[in-house]
Amino acid sequence: MAIIGVENAIFGVDDVKLCTKFWDDFGLVPVSITDTESVFEVASGSKVTVMHRDDPRLPAAYAHAQGIRETIWGVDTQESFDKLIADLSSDRELTIDESGTAHFCADDGMPLGLRLWHKREVVSCPDPVNAPGNIQRLNQHRKWRMRAIPKTINHVVFFSKDYVSSFDFFRDRLGFRLTDHSKGVGVFARADGTYEHHSIFWVNTALPVAPDEPGFMHIAFGVEDIDEIMLGANLMTEKGWENTSPNTSGGLSRHRITSALYYYVENPGGGEAEYHADTDYLDDNWIPRAWDWKFGSLLWAHSVPAFFQSDNPNMEMILDPDGASLEEFRGDKAQLVGAAQAAKQ
Repeated sequence: MAIIGVENAIFGVDDVKLCTKFWDDFGLVPVSITDTESVFEVASGSKVTVMHRDDPRLPAAYAHAQGIRETIWGVDTQESFDKLIADLSSDRELTIDESGTAHFCADDGMPLGLRLWHKREVVSCPDPVNAPGNIQRLNQHRKWRMRAIPKTINHVVFFSKDYVSSFDFFRDRLGFRLTDHSKGVGVFARADGTYEHHSIFWVNTALPVAPDEPGFMHIAFGVEDIDEIMLGANLMTEKGWENTSPNTSGGLSRHRITSALYYYVENPGGGEAEYHADTDYLDDNWIPRAWDWKFGSLLWAHSVPAFFQSDNPNMEMILDPDGASLEEFRGDKAQLVGAAQAAKQ
């Protein structure tokens, strides 16, 4: 065990005040708010920091769009931290600031950080679920909630021109585990000290709904159940946060590839923020799989986006313990473009 999750997602945005309101409405807990910076946290201690995209404290941008400018990953022990730093500093520029955070870039240019992190334990108590002939909640109603209060940052998602090579760096240099491959679309990976299905996902920029350059796509926050997801969704709608992008237009949905329930909200600071519940939890006994992307993407959606629709879905899923399926899509090859074109059909 070494990396135990996202310690801080640092956003570079055009309007700090507007984005501060967004995260407050979304349900994050404010830690500090000024005219130039706002910091929020969730129960695990993970943070979201909002700064103006021209703030000199931020690393150089590797994408033109707004979004996460730097992802700080938490490390469990000083020994683990020292080993990672010794390896990374052997072939790239790396600096350690006064807070003890190490700053560097991945091979694809993504700005990253590592810091020692005492992650807080999170306790959830979701209501038992009743079903015909399977009574789990007798003479007891479900919780009456008022809003969503995210407890964790489950994962971050980025666009990549070569998602296989982007994954290679995290696997070989940071100890991440391959969990699943959505063929031609992207690869899921789990930090070795976490159990959520994935901590990071890279999406192919060759897809028709993707930008042409690398950058931020979305960030997912763990909540207890479907009730909390929809309370959050309703409140965000009431507050005027619209959902118009291709990623958010499906409404409440469930992935097949991760089993997770989710709802995306368009983020004024770039990409989307996701309410996320009932995902698969994994350890090192998990066997990675390779999926046809449309089959894996959705089990169901309230309103299936056109991008996901297919009259003849390829219901293919194979075990891929060594990640052999990734080699077909390595580099800027015709296979990537072909997969993107197939997605239009």
